[in-house]
Amino acid sequence: MKRNIYKILPVIILLAITMASCKKGFIDLNTDPNGTPNALPQQLLAPALVNTVSINMLRARNFNNELMQVTVDPGDSEGKVFRYDVKRTWADYTWNGWYTQLTNFKDIYNISSQPLTYNKTYMGISLICQSWIYSMLTDTYGDVPYFDSNKGKDGNFTPAFDKQKDIYLDIFKKLEQADTLLNGAANVNGGSDPVFNGNSSKWRKFGNTLYLRLLMRLSGKAEVSADVIAKIKDMVDTNPTLYPLMTSNDDAAVLRWNGVGALTSPFIGGVREQDWRQPSIAEFFINNLNRWADPRLTTLRWSVATYQGGYVGAPSGYAPGEGVDHKSYFQSTTSTTTLMNDPLMGNIMNYSELQFILAEAAAKGWISGSAEAYYKAGVQSGITFWIPTFATPIDTYLAAGDIAWNNAGTLNDKMEQIHLQKYYSMFWTDFEQWFEYRRTGHPILPKGNGLRNNGVMPARLTYPVYVQSANPANYNAAVAAQGADEINTNVWWQKP
Repeated sequence: MKRNIYKILPVIILLAITMASCKKGFIDLNTDPNGTPNALPQQLLAPALVNTVSINMLRARNFNNELMQVTVDPGDSEGKVFRYDVKRTWADYTWNGWYTQLTNFKDIYNISSQPLTYNKTYMGISLICQSWIYSMLTDTYGDVPYFDSNKGKDGNFTPAFDKQKDIYLDIFKKLEQADTLLNGAANVNGGSDPVFNGNSSKWRKFGNTLYLRLLMRLSGKAEVSADVIAKIKDMVDTNPTLYPLMTSNDDAAVLRWNGVGALTSPFIGGVREQDWRQPSIAEFFINNLNRWADPRLTTLRWSVATYQGGYVGAPSGYAPGEGVDHKSYFQSTTSTTTLMNDPLMGNIMNYSELQFILAEAAAKGWISGSAEAYYKAGVQSGITFWIPTFATPIDTYLAAGDIAWNNAGTLNDKMEQIHLQKYYSMFWTDFEQWFEYRRTGHPILPKGNGLRNNGVMPARLTYPVYVQSANPANYNAAVAAQGADEINTNVWWQKP
């Protein structure tokens, strides 16, 4: 009997964490024992943001970066992600972490909507953050619990899985509501907000810029493309004052790590220095930067170690037994500069990404404006995000690197140009490089001869194994609707 209890207990604990969250822990840590017995939005927001961005950074390092040829974790063992050898255990960390933080963001909204604690700004911020996390969940797994998720405190530990289409359409409603709430809303306590220091206008711009990111993600899905494209045009051309967007790098959504207390990068203490230096930088990632003489590399802004006097990458997808050497890598805290504690590593979404979204929309004729101008602005702001003093005229930089806009090229040529540069603007930003590659097939990545999975980029993560036993009926219904719970099953927006 004891043995059975020990086997069941971990499943119960995981289920409770995933669906009910660790709300009490945040209340204990952030509530004045002599004051209100309930946590307030200004007490919940910072921990929820810090925890979500930390999850994203840690998984970007060892999952997204490996799939998308930013790094290569060398070795011949099983389970090497750069070979598309993705084990089911990869699913748990982001699933558990994101759902946990959703409860905190939902609590922020619920508390802020009450008469005694009513605050439109925190309500709008909550809706934006919920939309951001739910979009990552559904883009990673496909159909997931949405409408009934995070209701463990109400006794619902077996939520239904909702279809990705329904999730996205409701996310759009949330972002519309957030824009309305934040229109003219007051700023909030800056100490509660490590992203925008309480600035409601910047949150509104981020919410609408996120809206464009997600509209673009559905733009190739036939059953919704007309409505999605019309909305993009409405936001950019018809009613831009109703949907203010980021206007410069100053509006970038970044949780800036300052090294003080909770605002210490999760890489410090979360990743050993020798482990940080272990992955080699991939040939694809570093060869482009070499060819362009990109200042993010040549000025050591990205803290890259040289190999035999130069910046040399390792081939991704190589076969076991080929004996690939450890080459250039990202330097650790033993060096003068390192990305391990860099304030900008907490990037959520930046102005450069927006410019490439607009470049794609313009190249496809969906909005007015010049695709070339948006492309140039994207490249320049992508560099100045990291190097504000970069003063080389953008046309000079593009010509020298042979990456000037090719207006005579095919649409596919233009998409490759846009998405190759966008790839670098999304450097270390959760799974965005992977999501966009799955949507567009760009940038074109070289294929190593040691790739598993028939050389096919994984289309999703599988559901956590424990969900199969903890919520079997709804898990089975989701698999029946979406397809086999395997990494090659396309999510809804990837299907024709």
